[in-house]
Amino acid sequence: MRNPVTLIPLDTVSGAPLTPPSSRPTAKFMFAHPAHLLALGFGSGLSRIAPGTSGSLWAWMAFAALQPWMGDTGWALLIGLGTLVGWWASTVTARHLGVLDPSNVVIDEVIAFWLVLWLVTPTSLVGQVMAFGLFRFFDAVKPGPVGWADALFHHVDPQTDRRAWPKAGFGIMLDDLVAAGCTVLVVALWRFI
Repeated sequence: MRNPVTLIPLDTVSGAPLTPPSSRPTAKFMFAHPAHLLALGFGSGLSRIAPGTSGSLWAWMAFAALQPWMGDTGWALLIGLGTLVGWWASTVTARHLGVLDPSNVVIDEVIAFWLVLWLVTPTSLVGQVMAFGLFRFFDAVKPGPVGWADALFHHVDPQTDRRAWPKAGFGIMLDDLVAAGCTVLVVALWRFI
């Protein structure tokens, strides 16, 4: 669930409004700050249709491109550092958009789906497709623990809580990591059975 707020973000240099909260981010917005570029998944989050799915597909392609050069240590470092950088990028971008959980922020899908792919590899293309479908199900439908994680920080008020935006950024990352955990659990159970 996405919660708009009434703040209009300002450019930190010029003081001019970046974008009204009701508008969708544009390529100009994406390139206005490095956090925007990362949070919007290098443009995959600009999709007008299912930006979370677009971000997950971008993550899958990036995983396939990086996999030949990455071992377990590399993936662990990239996902660990990516989670922290994603928290920062999500916080900055959400604040600049004036929305606690903007649907166009997809760095959470990218990092979480990399985690899924890393943990289920080696697997066939069919196994990857099933992992993708499961991850998208858990991320979109938000059953059980995913819904709990998603709702944790949707009630913060940026006007009264000075830590509201970092909490929102953390919440953006958290529910997708929980969705990744649920996906990996289902895959593990399927392999066990």
